[in-house]
Amino acid sequence: MGRHREIDVEKVLDAALSVFWRKGYEGTSYADLVEAAGVERPAFYSAFGNKEALFRKVLARYDELYLDYIPEALRLPTAYEVAAHILRKAVEHNTRYPDRMGCLGINGAVAASDDAEPIRQMLAEFRAAGRERLRERFERAKVEGDLPKTAKPDALAAFVMTITQGIAVQAKAGMNRELLEQVTEQALASWPAGRRSRSGKSPTQASS
Repeated sequence: MGRHREIDVEKVLDAALSVFWRKGYEGTSYADLVEAAGVERPAFYSAFGNKEALFRKVLARYDELYLDYIPEALRLPTAYEVAAHILRKAVEHNTRYPDRMGCLGINGAVAASDDAEPIRQMLAEFRAAGRERLRERFERAKVEGDLPKTAKPDALAAFVMTITQGIAVQAKAGMNRELLEQVTEQALASWPAGRRSRSGKSPTQASS
């Protein structure tokens, strides 16, 4: 009896990631995934399970490989720089690959059937976790005086997340990068200034 060819897990996950990113969760069939991976269906199922289980693994890999700019942003010294880094990198990320415009998380969330409810819930929790990390960072900025006392960290975190999600949706719909960059700068122009002087001022704040 011949031996089964060993599966390169990372290569297969990357192939599946590309398909999910391009087609969304419900738009992707198991046959699409098997074909993209170039692995026999029984071996593929044995290694990764059903489509839902595979998507969970893919989302973790996507977070690791493509969303590293978010933890980078959280380490920046000012709240403005945090927001600016996330929004500008979101534009770059969502328009970088002509065959995979938008964001895996947002594309994957466009799912309508009851069967996809666990995926919708998982992605909602994924986004909520990101929003919570931002809220905590903006809470610290408020304590440090980097944001004004009237600032609402929860609303600011939701604001940044809403803009990034809008960028993903519009990029998927075909909006060009230049216009998305203008949208980002428009959003950043409204960022609240605190009492502490900052290197990460917006152009409007720097000129005042």
